[in-house]
Amino acid sequence: MSDAPLVRLEGIERTYRTGRVEVRALRGVDLEVSRGEFVAIMGPSGSGKSTLMNILGCLDQPTAGSYHLDGQDVARMRKGELARIRNRTLGFVFQAFHLLPRTSAQENVELPLLYRDDELSWKEIHARAQAALEKVGLGGRLDHTPNELSGGQKQRVAIARALVTEPRVLLADEPTGNLDSRTTLEIIDLIQGLHRQGLTILMVTHEPDIARYAQRTVTLRDGLMASDVRHAPLDARQALAEWRDEEAIAS
Repeated sequence: MSDAPLVRLEGIERTYRTGRVEVRALRGVDLEVSRGEFVAIMGPSGSGKSTLMNILGCLDQPTAGSYHLDGQDVARMRKGELARIRNRTLGFVFQAFHLLPRTSAQENVELPLLYRDDELSWKEIHARAQAALEKVGLGGRLDHTPNELSGGQKQRVAIARALVTEPRVLLADEPTGNLDSRTTLEIIDLIQGLHRQGLTILMVTHEPDIARYAQRTVTLRDGLMASDVRHAPLDARQALAEWRDEEAIAS
């Protein structure tokens, strides 16, 4: 395995222009993420964290600077090449789940495999989707549509959809933003489990308490990196156990 960073950003800038108005969303960001790291990205509104996540996810391209992902210079790739990177190297999880409402959990998870160019058979597609749902604890909900699932279950489906392509990096944008406190811990426990299995995770959050479950917190302010701190992560499994103990005492 290469010792080179899986993610390397150098001098990343992103400027938006509307008429005569120019907004410098990112103003020279340098960032390296090693394989198997779990990094939280924080910052107030307008700090540039969403812009940074879009660039990391190959959904947008920088105005200046270089972005190497798994050894490839993606900052100057064309749309078709970027689409292939998004489908094979990156997995996405969003706050709003983005599931098709009249489609079963299994069919939602199968969707990314339908856009691949390696012509998987339907049997392979079904098997991989089922395995991904089992991995997130939803093996018994394959045929359920989103309106038959709780918020936490919907996010598990979204995570399974991100995992089904076997990505090298999981990008999670406020993955617990729509969840209650206990379900938040359950989803963070799942994400930590994926990290323990070797998956590289980049997670945007505005909550310092959630960032503490990562092993490193990068904070942006006004388009610049304000801090990059490594710390011992909190253990979501332990927090869940304590929550259950408190519930048992209360009942």
